[in-house]
Amino acid sequence: MRRRPAGAHLWAVALGLSLGLALPAAARAATVEVEVDGVEPGGGPVLVALCQGGLSGAACAQGDRAETVRGGAVVTFEGVTPGLYAVAAFQDTNRSGQLDRTALGLPLEPYGFSGEVGRRARPDFREAAFALREPGALIRVRLARALPRR
Repeated sequence: MRRRPAGAHLWAVALGLSLGLALPAAARAATVEVEVDGVEPGGGPVLVALCQGGLSGAACAQGDRAETVRGGAVVTFEGVTPGLYAVAAFQDTNRSGQLDRTALGLPLEPYGFSGEVGRRARPDFREAAFALREPGALIRVRLARALPRR
C-alpha cells in the first residue's frame, strides 16, 4: 500500500473547501428575503413562492404568506441551497389561497415576479431568475394588476 506524505490529505481538504466541494449542504444554505410593494391596503395577505427551474406550481414548491404592513409585505426563506431561483407573488384579495383568473387566464388579483419582468404575458423563468449565493439575497417584487379593479 502506498503511503501519502504527512499533511497531503489536509491540502486536499483545503482545496476542496476553497472550491466549495467539501461543504455539507446545511453549511451552504442561504437566506432569501423578499420585499413586496404595490400591495393594496386592506386587500388581504400576500402569498410568495420561491421557484426553481420554472414558474409552474410544481417548480414553486416553497411558499409563505405575509400580512401587509404600510403597503408592503416581507417574507423570508431560510436554509435555501444556493442556485438559480425566481420569485412569484400575489395579493390574495379574496383569501381563496390561489391566484384568481379570468376565463382567458388573466390574473384578477395583484401579482408580480422577481427580475425585470414586464406585464405583457407570463414571464419566462430566465427573465425572472436570479442567482442565489451565500449568505443570501434581498429580492424586491412589485405587485400590479393586469386588469382594472372591479
